[in-house]
Amino acid sequence: MERFAVKRGLVKSTGGNAGLAKLATNYFENINVDAEGVFTGSYGLLVQVQGSYDSAGKLAVEVEQMKGDALGEFLESDGGREKAMESRRRWSSFLDEATGYNAKQRGDKAKEEAKKFSKAKSAIEMAHKSMQLISGIDPSVIERANELIQALEEKIEAGEPPSETQVKKLNDLF
Repeated sequence: MERFAVKRGLVKSTGGNAGLAKLATNYFENINVDAEGVFTGSYGLLVQVQGSYDSAGKLAVEVEQMKGDALGEFLESDGGREKAMESRRRWSSFLDEATGYNAKQRGDKAKEEAKKFSKAKSAIEMAHKSMQLISGIDPSVIERANELIQALEEKIEAGEPPSETQVKKLNDLF
């Protein structure tokens, strides 16, 4: 499952998952939508594309592509290479329209998010080290640090990038 950042206000202007499913009909074939609004479709070497906007306002998609012998046969078939290139173009265009960002911007957003996760993990590690090494820390500080660590770890587990404010609060304790 991949998650992509979505431009502010785009989910609402698109019409949520119903609008996303309608958008998918422009790029994929055999579109089906379940009760939660998750669409499923396919095109060319994209055997199955499943997607929806999640509760955090991100585009959550799962893509299954042809592999192995099936891919080889597909590429060698009449017009296979052209259809493969068309599959990639459609996928990229769908992401552009569904997120409001182009490929470079999506990459930049992903890097920003990865940086937030890294900073949070580093802050947690430093807080644990500080609590081990510094003697005479006020118990209320340790309690507050453990609360902040727990909140950060829950966000990380849920796949949500922790806010810089939360990380700063933990760093400022020591």
